[in-house]
Amino acid sequence: MKRRLKAMLAALALPLVIVSTLLATRPAAAATLTRVTGFGNNPTNLNMYIYVPDRVAARPALLVLVHYCTGSASAIFNGNGHDYVTAADRYGYIIVLPEATRSGQCFDVSTPAALRRDGGSDSTGIMSMVSWARQRYNVDPNRIVVSGFSSGAMMTNVLAAEYPDVFSAGAAFSGVPAGCFATTDGSLWNSQCSGGNLIKSAQQWGDQARAMYPGYTGRYPRMQLWHGTTDTTLAYPNFGEEIKQWTNLHGLSQTPSFTDHPQSSWTRTRYGDTSTQATVEGISISGVGHQLPLSGQIAYAISFLGLDGTTPSSSPSPTVTPSPTVTPTPGGGSGTIKGVGSGRCIDVPGASTSDGTQVQLWDCHGQSNQLWSSTSAGEIRVYGNKCLDAGGTGNGAVIQIYSCWGGDNQKWRVNSDGTIQGVQSGLCLDAVGGGTGNGTKLQLYSCHGGNNQKWIWNR
Repeated sequence: MKRRLKAMLAALALPLVIVSTLLATRPAAAATLTRVTGFGNNPTNLNMYIYVPDRVAARPALLVLVHYCTGSASAIFNGNGHDYVTAADRYGYIIVLPEATRSGQCFDVSTPAALRRDGGSDSTGIMSMVSWARQRYNVDPNRIVVSGFSSGAMMTNVLAAEYPDVFSAGAAFSGVPAGCFATTDGSLWNSQCSGGNLIKSAQQWGDQARAMYPGYTGRYPRMQLWHGTTDTTLAYPNFGEEIKQWTNLHGLSQTPSFTDHPQSSWTRTRYGDTSTQATVEGISISGVGHQLPLSGQIAYAISFLGLDGTTPSSSPSPTVTPSPTVTPTPGGGSGTIKGVGSGRCIDVPGASTSDGTQVQLWDCHGQSNQLWSSTSAGEIRVYGNKCLDAGGTGNGAVIQIYSCWGGDNQKWRVNSDGTIQGVQSGLCLDAVGGGTGNGTKLQLYSCHGGNNQKWIWNR
């Protein structure tokens, strides 16, 4: 039995994958992972760690980042969760990292106490951590989010079901539906669920989540779900069961409103809202086992969770008559850059001048946060001293503003077909998911000639 338990825990332990850097390399920050004691009610003796970047946003988001079995706060912080840390340095949000201290370092998502709000198990201690952070920092209550891997993904589902009035969104990598791991004998392992053999209707899964917070009638968090098709530790059928649960909690059909393939081995489905911040989003990774997240995936989670800058409503949108359109050419004055597919302009949210602010589409109004100029060096500048900057070289790399420093990730080719191509990556400036609405984020993506990759420069 001991040998079997060891094998299961070893399988659940995600490798500390050295993921590719989410954002271009910058000087290391002085901020460090810090342990907090005496944070409040903590019935299962969890440890609390917090990461507060050197530059905290005026109204920061709060991410609860939950580790896998046999893991720790420092392991996820320095390992396959580090892209969340790098982004916190950019966007000024705070990260709370719970740490399980029981043998095996798994989180309790199984006992009756764990599966009810304020029930007195791990979720109770984690919510004490959230309250502690909220009391000490000016946290935006509308941007408290949760993400986790494996055991942490299971806890992500549980927290979102038990505290839907606290969390606005979650991103679960290789998890199971909330309540799927329930046991009555004190064990923290449910073989029927882990094997993908616990199949229920969407209504049954939804009711199981609703029972964790009886009487609640408000909205539930948006949910992003990731799973590898060859996962045998928390078997792939759990992915479909998670989608059933969260679509039911949102009153949605299980038929996707949108399907695409951000990478050749990925199938992404969206339910309800089909924007970057969809109501429910599932990403299935073909041929991959229990080893998520892989390189580049957290970038998608950051955008989904709304951690990448200010909210879209912060951008001004007065009505201005646009100037005549021309094909973009390098050099020669400044002007707006309008998406052919959307009719909206590349915009710096809230007219921010902060390095790392991710650009978006917004109604064209011609103010300074939408006026771009190209230089002979291939830069595309805003405000005169901030460059359009690619935060990576792969599909999904964020597009942001950053102080101009001459790197190839800040140089662009403006092509005659309307595409704008990164010199370093060879990828095209792309409106995420083919989005056309206000707040749609921009990214790098393989050039395909679609209208969401074509731009008109109005000088």
